[in-house]
Amino acid sequence: MRPLFRTAGLLLACIGAWPSLAGALTLDQALRLAERQAPSLAAQAANLSAARSAAIPAGKLPDPQLRLGIQNLPIEGDARYRLEEDGMTMQMIGFMQAVPNRAKREARIDAAEAGIAVAERQRDVERLRVRRETAQAWTALLAVERKLALFDGLYRENRLLAEAVRARLAGGQGRVAEAVLPKQEAALLAEREDTLIQTRDAARAALRRWIGDTADQPPTGDWPRWPTEPTRYRHHLSAHPELVLFDPRTELAEAQVREALADKRPDWAWGVDYQRRGREYGDMLSLSVSMDLPLFSATRQDPKIAARRARVEQLDAEHEAARRELREALETQLAEHRRAARAVDRLEQVLLPLAEEKVALAMDDYRAGRGDLTAVIDARRERVETRLRAIDLAAERAALGARLYYAFGETP
Repeated sequence: MRPLFRTAGLLLACIGAWPSLAGALTLDQALRLAERQAPSLAAQAANLSAARSAAIPAGKLPDPQLRLGIQNLPIEGDARYRLEEDGMTMQMIGFMQAVPNRAKREARIDAAEAGIAVAERQRDVERLRVRRETAQAWTALLAVERKLALFDGLYRENRLLAEAVRARLAGGQGRVAEAVLPKQEAALLAEREDTLIQTRDAARAALRRWIGDTADQPPTGDWPRWPTEPTRYRHHLSAHPELVLFDPRTELAEAQVREALADKRPDWAWGVDYQRRGREYGDMLSLSVSMDLPLFSATRQDPKIAARRARVEQLDAEHEAARRELREALETQLAEHRRAARAVDRLEQVLLPLAEEKVALAMDDYRAGRGDLTAVIDARRERVETRLRAIDLAAERAALGARLYYAFGETP
């Protein structure tokens, strides 16, 4: 058993020695945490539970009514206000049950089922939104962390440059004022680093909104790669979560139209009353049936029907408007993604190598006495900006891919 314990202890020690393995946060982990912890998803789950509970009584008969009363109580003569002196006086107890017409009950059932479908679609829409926002927040945090990771190398290069300047001045070459330039560059690097630290805090706060304190862990992994085929996204346009939501909303509105039409059919009710009289008189039982008379539909039911039909027409028009707007957004985002992808390739294949070459050439000229230190500093600054720009564009491409995928690629 002792060798086993020693092996386990060694493994635990290794894990403790590499906290980045235990504490790093991948995109998949962030997405899973967001689905479990996002308060908005908990709210949508409660909304769905409420819709399902509200659908249970749909189509059921209303509660019966208890009836209590006194009938034919005399208010004049010797028997006034006495319950047992007059044969017509009766103490009554009974109940009445209202019965809405079948079409109305069926329409209410359809409306309740459509309400459940609306809540389910809203939950799916929110889930995709949470995943999209989490992916974009994680990508933004990864980008700023990668920028900050460059600064150790930049400071090291700055120290080497300062040593080269001092050596050149000690050899009687160059100008004394050049000794200040590496210090100025180091100060500007520190200022840029402080700005990036502030940006990192803001990006971490944005991610913490979705996954809580786990956002304090450093992000790890490469840039996420999303599907980029335009035909895939155009094919899935009709399944966009915002468009899919219109189907149950329209079904709900149509069920409400049917319920309004059912108001033209009479509802009815029935009742049973037990009537107790004095000791010398026999008790009685009464049965009753009542029925609505929708005689004034032109000013009551018809306007309500027209209003609900107009609501269906409104939803149809909004559906078409949303479809056109999303088609425009899809083409715009596809164009943005293509532009970002080309820009990333251009930076990696052309601009970054040229920036490196420019620094090397400027440094060679400076060492050979053919150039001044200002050209070296400027070339190094351009290289820094190019490196940071490359990270920005890679992050932008990843964020645009997330927007496309969770809007037009991954259907609910």
